[in-house]
Amino acid sequence: MSALPDIARTVLPLLDLTRLEDNTSDSDIARLCARASTAAGHVAAVCVAPEHVGMARQGLARAGLHAQVKVATVINFPHGQADPAAVEIEARSALTSGADEIDLVFDYRALIDGDERAGYRLVSRCRQIMSGYTLKVILETGELKDSGLIRTASDIAISAGADFLKTSTGKVAVNATPGAAAVMMEAIRDSARPVGFKAAGGIGTTREAGVYLDLARHILGKSWLRPERFRFGASSLLDDLLQTLELGVKPVDLRSRYEC
Repeated sequence: MSALPDIARTVLPLLDLTRLEDNTSDSDIARLCARASTAAGHVAAVCVAPEHVGMARQGLARAGLHAQVKVATVINFPHGQADPAAVEIEARSALTSGADEIDLVFDYRALIDGDERAGYRLVSRCRQIMSGYTLKVILETGELKDSGLIRTASDIAISAGADFLKTSTGKVAVNATPGAAAVMMEAIRDSARPVGFKAAGGIGTTREAGVYLDLARHILGKSWLRPERFRFGASSLLDDLLQTLELGVKPVDLRSRYEC
């Protein structure tokens, strides 16, 4: 593994800085957007609930980051069981609100029950309406558990048009694991398509993030370690990255810049 500061410098621009709690306020979103730029550079995206997409766009614009940092949101979240027609409406609404990227929860429960078509239909339906936008498919690998099912879900999502495979929602008992990540990366490699990978759920330290970088270098090659191909989804990882880089975590006073 590389030295921790080197890992931190690599991870920071790959980060989807995330706030998805139910009690999130407009002020919380403003703070999230302000944190997207650091002394070591800016993150790849902020990931917020659909109802906060507009506020996130405004917050990034106020911070001068609207051209550098994407706005991501989640749909069919967190359980992955909504009707495909309802998910399509949710996706269209998110795009209309200003989302650049959508993280879609795969119908993993149907796959567990033996239905391999449900997930394909869901992903392909969203793909059809998302031309020009990034579609990340959340497999919820901790619930799939079996490496065979994780590989099947990965192959289905890729064939249906996913731009990224993502490990987890962060809302279940087991989220990202190196074992699941390796299976997903192998599916990406074997597909011969430029599909990205996103590790999300439970990754809170620079050292933990480094494990996933090493996997990617070994399986996909170091060219994958750029925002267009690799992401981390986390809410607390940024603090540890900045501490690793000895930049500290500076409190942000938003009262004068963000009136919410």
